[in-house]
Amino acid sequence: MCWMCDNPTATREDYVGQIGRIIAETGWAVQFVERDRLRPPYAYTIGLTSYLKPELVATGMPAQRSAKLLNQVASHVLHADAPEPGEQIQLIDGPLIEIVEVQVPQAHLLLVGEFYGVPYRALQVVHADDRGHWPWDTGYRGIRGGQPVLGPRAPRRAA
Repeated sequence: MCWMCDNPTATREDYVGQIGRIIAETGWAVQFVERDRLRPPYAYTIGLTSYLKPELVATGMPAQRSAKLLNQVASHVLHADAPEPGEQIQLIDGPLIEIVEVQVPQAHLLLVGEFYGVPYRALQVVHADDRGHWPWDTGYRGIRGGQPVLGPRAPRRAA
């Protein structure tokens, strides 16, 4: 269940304060956005901007899976150079991913804007399906609504 659901008397300011505490403790937080009728769920990091790193976003995954993926990539990004758009990486105990520059991060990562203002940068962690197909491939099998890609693909780069 979500934090606001677990704390029904809390205000939005309480929630933003909770996110701020998580960022202070771990370096970043992951915000999950539920599916709506037409849009599949997505999740994004908040906090990498304070380290002059791009925020990360994943679309078309359930909450726990997207949090695991984003936390794994954020751990790397915090201590190394961020991957470049077009880079494909096989994650240990995770999916094959490709990095895509998010074209308009302010349209999707709303809490990042509340914490850091604009402009800020974001990279999408696009994940292949269980057969190695990408959302732009014929035969891609994702969740209902697919995996929206939030920017143009860059030329492929090896990790």
